[in-house]
Amino acid sequence: MSRSVRRRQPGLEYGIYLLGMQAMNYGVDKIPPVTLFGIVSQALLYTGIIQVPWNSEDVCISAVKVLKYKDWRSFIVSNFEHGSDMHLYYNMVSFLLKGAYLEPMYGTVNFGILIGVLSLGCSAMYVFLSWALMQLTTDYSYYTTCAIGFSAVLFALKVIVVCEERDRLHDVGGFRVPSKFAVWAELVLIHMLVPNASFVGHLGGILVGCLYCYTFVGAIIDSKINTITGKPIIHEEAFYRRRSFLF
Repeated sequence: MSRSVRRRQPGLEYGIYLLGMQAMNYGVDKIPPVTLFGIVSQALLYTGIIQVPWNSEDVCISAVKVLKYKDWRSFIVSNFEHGSDMHLYYNMVSFLLKGAYLEPMYGTVNFGILIGVLSLGCSAMYVFLSWALMQLTTDYSYYTTCAIGFSAVLFALKVIVVCEERDRLHDVGGFRVPSKFAVWAELVLIHMLVPNASFVGHLGGILVGCLYCYTFVGAIIDSKINTITGKPIIHEEAFYRRRSFLF
């Protein structure tokens, strides 16, 4: 998520060009359907090819907009808008890699529903954290700060990918970090290098990913998705070990 928002600029910007090149280099035919749809639709939304009755700043999410003004449009849409072409580029490249790993494992329909659940969960967590931090610090800016972008969902997916993998070292800013610390190290690194990024949004995404991986919440989500699609979400053995760690 980014706190920087501006009106969408129709047309081909450099980040869109880079994203197209990255997709072609990876192989468009190799990108799973939901992941490809997510990338293309968010790119078309940013460029204005998909016409919508709002601008990006209209649908940024904040605690005050949701809790006081009941702005449910922002609650749902904010995760899929972006503040700049490079913001979109980095998010979509990250989504490509995570989706290409998780979607074939979980199944296309299951993965699509999971993305929707994670998106709503990240919005709810952002609102809760913003409200809680305002209460704890008496800093009203937490309550009013607006954010947009897919980053919170990506941080949730980062946690899930780590849970599916065997323990290994990850490269974070040139440092080799164990899997269980990788997302936290990346959270701190991004906050240091990109001050305009939403720390609360990214933290919320990590917490949503942890709820899915390490608590009964994830088991309930899997069960409900299985009921809807008739197909279970299959996890790696490492995932089940981590989910059972707290029990």
